[in-house]
Formats: sequence, structure tokens, C-alpha cells
Amino acid sequence: MTIDHFTSETATPHGRISAGHVSRRKFLQVGAAVGGGLLLSLRLGLAKDDAFAADAKEFAPNAFIRIGSDGQVVLVMPYVEMGQGTYTSIPMLIAEELEVDLPKVRLEHAPPNEKLYGNPALGGIQATGNSSAIRAAWQPLRQAGATARIMLIAAAAQRWNVAPASCSAKNGEVLHEETGRRIPYGELVADAAHIPVPDHVELKRPDQFTLIGTPAKRLDAPAKVNGTAIYGIDARPPGVKIATLAQSPVFGGKVKSVDDTAAKAVNGVRQIVQLDDAVAVVADHMGAAKKGLAALAIQWDDGPHAAVDMQTIVGELEEATRSPGAVAQNIGDVDKALAGAATKVEAEYQLPFLAHAAMEPMNCTVHVQKDGCEVWVGNQALARVQAAAAKTAGLPLDKVVVHNHLIGGGFGRRLEVDGIIRAVEIAKHVDGPVKVVWTREEDIQHDMYRPYWYDRLSAGLDDKGAPVAWNHRFAGSSVAARWAPPLFKNGLDADTTEGAIDLLYALPNVHVEYVQKEPPGIPTAFWRSVGPSHNVFVTESFMDELAAAAKQDPVAYRLALLDREPRGKAVLALAAEKAGWGQKLPERTGRGASLQFVFATYMAHVAEVEVADDGMVRVRRVVCAVDCGTVVNPDTVRAQIQSAINFGITAALYGKITLANGRVEQANFDTYQMLRMNQVPAIEVHIVQNTESPGGMGECGTSAIVPAVANAIFAATGKRLRKMPIDPNELKRQG
Repeated sequence: MTIDHFTSETATPHGRISAGHVSRRKFLQVGAAVGGGLLLSLRLGLAKDDAFAADAKEFAPNAFIRIGSDGQVVLVMPYVEMGQGTYTSIPMLIAEELEVDLPKVRLEHAPPNEKLYGNPALGGIQATGNSSAIRAAWQPLRQAGATARIMLIAAAAQRWNVAPASCSAKNGEVLHEETGRRIPYGELVADAAHIPVPDHVELKRPDQFTLIGTPAKRLDAPAKVNGTAIYGIDARPPGVKIATLAQSPVFGGKVKSVDDTAAKAVNGVRQIVQLDDAVAVVADHMGAAKKGLAALAIQWDDGPHAAVDMQTIVGELEEATRSPGAVAQNIGDVDKALAGAATKVEAEYQLPFLAHAAMEPMNCTVHVQKDGCEVWVGNQALARVQAAAAKTAGLPLDKVVVHNHLIGGGFGRRLEVDGIIRAVEIAKHVDGPVKVVWTREEDIQHDMYRPYWYDRLSAGLDDKGAPVAWNHRFAGSSVAARWAPPLFKNGLDADTTEGAIDLLYALPNVHVEYVQKEPPGIPTAFWRSVGPSHNVFVTESFMDELAAAAKQDPVAYRLALLDREPRGKAVLALAAEKAGWGQKLPERTGRGASLQFVFATYMAHVAEVEVADDGMVRVRRVVCAVDCGTVVNPDTVRAQIQSAINFGITAALYGKITLANGRVEQANFDTYQMLRMNQVPAIEVHIVQNTESPGGMGECGTSAIVPAVANAIFAATGKRLRKMPIDPNELKRQG
């Protein structure tokens, strides 16, 4: 598969056109003119009419299929690939309905254009996140493929002077059943461009799928294996220089003074760029840039957050949970139910700041000129990149060209544009293109972190141990309030509350409140699985506490509350069965379960852990059962769950960002540890097959695994952990 850059304007023999400002007929005519190909517009559910409207303001299509005279199908991809398999699974939707072999679908990165490429699952923002790509693309991209197929069949039937119903499509050709005639798509594109776009097309039924649901090989794998895949950090425009930087060690601090004498003496160093709160060294290569940076003598003005520490942050959050917050969910009368409960259970939970620590460190290549700016980057939100670069460079939006690339791990970090802003700030002082690469230390100590959370819960049980009341109040920062204010309404946003509200269990009285509390001077952002990474740990750990208080088996306790949720009940029962729930285990070894419904996917985990005498925890085995509706590529589903489980175990065992004197204390993988290969557990994934609409997949496994591990530790040791990451000192065998 090749990944090419695509601009929002298309060159034709008739001049240049903007894809958002042409009539349907003119658009199809121009499509025929471009390389003798058919250019078919599609939209992702943002307008009332599925056809390409004359008025772009009324219609906002956001992705394109292009079929050339060589039969090559080009999909201008409205989403990005950061390891999750999107660049295979979404082409499968097109190929299925278009009746072409999957390798014939070539991808081009979509340009920044929110009108054309906005994600309908994210309110029209051009972004890949929230495990939404397949969910958003499922219907419209299949419709696009089916529409193109119908138009090609109609073109062939017209040429043969036969009824379209007597023709069919297969393997990139149109066939006439009676005569055996056949013609490749490539020979039909000019004619198809003049066929009216059908108002309605019938999509395949699930029992007709030949590609969807099969384990298709990743289209991006060969290039990633042989090294030809181009990530943002690989961009090398002619004449590019390399820069690395030091930013204020305290968020909000400034540069007081810089002595760059020694740095300028380093061979290969070309320039020192000083900004208000950062200093960059521009050099011929990264080695020289790093040596030059190390040679700088920088004095910092730490600013207003120099005294911030964890005690202050946690104290403020704990205090915030003592006051009422915005009501996220209210069912029945919790206070009355609690007052009459036979047993009351209370608990407080905490989760730390977490860094993203993607394999590919933060980077951005920029060339700022007097009349334009060019950016090379891998980012999850391309239109935001263009807007941020334009604003920072002081240029009109249409003077900024962005080349998007493959991403070496996003996890929400590359939904942000702070790295783009910083690179443009530096590039404004450099003659020619400059690639700004953050060191790993800079990446971890100047991340935008998963928020710190403090939760306070109480519940009431009846005389049989069943829950009659559930009260949950939590405090932390809202990413949506900063990132997209329209998503933050009435003191609430879906990312913050998902996994805390609308639990699967039959709870007659529920009250959930959120208190927005921003930490002083510490930027927070989306982190893989976002709100559920916090809420599912809390709710599933607390559900385990209720089972313990009721003296009941934690899986049986949950199953008894799931009669109204058959899909959730099925995955929990399946995971427990496959894990051998109830079978005897060695001493200080235990199993723990969790269940969730997030990102429109049902998932259950059973983790098996061993706790050594010194308190060190080893996750030996994880069994996952998942019902994500219709599965596009089962190999991708399994890979994403395996990846997410390891990501979540890393967080459970080691993940923690702490501050002292306003400074992040962790710096590299020695102090912000990752799960090692020899620590990875055996992982089993069992997929429930059905024909429901697809759910999300990229993030689910991360949120589900942490409570399963914590609950397994309780089963192994009898010690309940309400604060992550796991502290081995709490688990040491006594005496």
C-alpha cells in the first residue's frame, strides 16, 4: 500500500477546482477529466441527502473514492493510521461493496478540510479518536462502494444495451450473465462519470459478505517491515535542518537567560533559537543538536507554579469531592435507599497523572516562508494542525499546506497541537525547513497528561446483599472543556463521564456527580480510553467490594444483576468459563473479573495474577470476551485487545507521573517504566459473533484490564487496592 499526499484542490485541464465548491454534474465531469478516472464523493452522515449537493454549505461531504482508468481504486482516507489497523479495515468496507480485491485499494492521506473530512462521531471535527473510525465509516463508506459499483454496472449495461439487472460485478469487472461478456472497471470510468448518482443503493446483507469478517492481512505491514513506511519523524524535505529543544521545566515558566557560547562551538550546530519559554538548537543532525543543547547554560524563571507538588494537587481534588458537582445521572432516590440499606459500603479511589510515551517521540517539520508555510507531521486532528500553524505563522489558512504521515503511536497525544505550535515558533527563525524532534525526556516531562482523579463512592445493600443504592462523586480536569468547549455543557462532557454512568447492572437508585477541578499549571489531555480508563477501574473495583461485602462470588454477583443486559451477561459468562473461573489456584495467586460497556462495545476480562512475597505482581494470564457487533477484521480486533491489555497492565503496575517543586519527576523509561516483553501475560481473546452495528475497539481493552488486575490481587491477598499504580509495599507478605 502506498500513502500519498493529497491536496484539497485538484488540478484538471480546466484549471483548479476546490472539492467543496462544485455542482454534482461538474464534479463528476471533472472527475472524468482527472486521469480519465471516476471521482465519487461520499459523506459521513452530516447532511440529509446522500448525493453530492450543489451547495457545499448544505452538503459537507468528507471523503473521496477515485477509480482510475487502470482500475486502481484510491481512497482518500479521512482517518489516520497509528497502529490500530484503520488503513486496512476501512478499505475493506469499500472493497466489499465495490467488489474489488483489497490490495487494489490504495490510500492517500486526507488533507486538512473539516467540511469534507469531519468525523460525524466527533461532532464534525476532523479527528481520529474515541474508537470511532469504524463506527463512523461503517454505513457511509459501504454506501460509497456500493454506489460506485452500481454506476459502473449501469455504464457497462448502457454500452452493451442490456438491462443493468442482468449484470453483476466481481473482482473489479462487470459481467453480463447471459452472454458471458465482461469488462474491467478501468475501461468504464469515463462512461460511469456520466451516469446519474443513484439516490438509494442496497447494501449487502451480512450473509453476503465475502471480505468483511475475514482475517485480512494488514495492508501497511510490508512497508513497516521493510522500512519504507514514512512516519512524521521520517520526513526529510530538501535542505532540512534538525532541531531539539528544552522547554521550561515548570509549566508556565520562562527563560531568564541563556549562555550559548559552548553550544555554538559544537561541530554541526547552526543556530540557537530562544523563545519566551524554550530554547532550541538547530543543527545538521540530531547528534549535534543534542550535544549543543547539553552545552547550553540556561537559567529559568519558574513562574507561578514553582511550588506545585502532589500533596497540593491531591488535597485540592479530595476537597473538591466534598462539595456537590454537576449531576451526570440520577435514578430513583439514593439518599432514601441508603438510609434504609441493611449494609453500607464506602470507598475512596485515586488514579494518577499518566504520560502517553508513544514509541515515536513528538516531532514536526516546518518550512515557514514569507507567503506560506508547509508542515510535515503525523497527527490525529489535521484541521487543527493547519489552523494552529496558520495562527502561529500569522498566515491565512489557505497558505498553510499540511502533509500528514503515519503515526508511531498516538494514544490521544497527537490530538494535540502544542508540538506543531512550538515547531512553527522555531521555524519562523530558521531559513529553510527545520525538523523539531523532542528528546524522550522532553516528551515525558512536557506531555499533556491523563488527568489525576479522586473518587468518593458509597452504596447500600439489602439483607440479601443486592445493591439498592449507588452514589458516586469524582473530581478531576475536563479535557473537553479546553479542547472543544461545545462538547462541555452544563458542567459535563461525555469523555469524563463515560464508564461512570449508564452501568450495565440493575441498580434501582443511582446518583453520579462530576466536579471539574483543574490542576494548577498542569496540562491534561485525552489518554487511551479517556474517561473509562478512570471510571471503569473505580466502578468495577467498587462492584467487587460490594460482592465481598455480600460474601458472594464476584462473577456470580455481577451475573445476577445483568438479566436486562444479555450481551453484557454473555461476555462475562464466556470470559469466566474460558478462564476456568472457580478452579483452584496456588497460594497468593488469584483471578479477578471486570465488565464494561464503553465505545459501544461489550467487554469482559478475567485476569490471573501472582503476588510474590516481596509484593511484586505478575499478571500471568488474561482472558477477554468481546462483543463489538459486526467484526470487520478479526485479526485487528485481537491485535487491538492484546495491545490495549499490555498498555493497561503497564499503567496498573508502573504508570505514574508525579510533580515536585513544579517539575515532573519522571524523565525516561527508567523512571516511567513500560511492561517488558518477558512480563507480557498469555492473552486469549474470544469474539462473540453477531450482526449488530460495529462498536469501537482501539481503547476498550485498556480500561477493562486495570480493575481485573486489582480484583485479582484482592482474590490472591485479601488486600483491596484503591489507588493506582500498584504499590508492592502494600502487598508484601507480613512475617
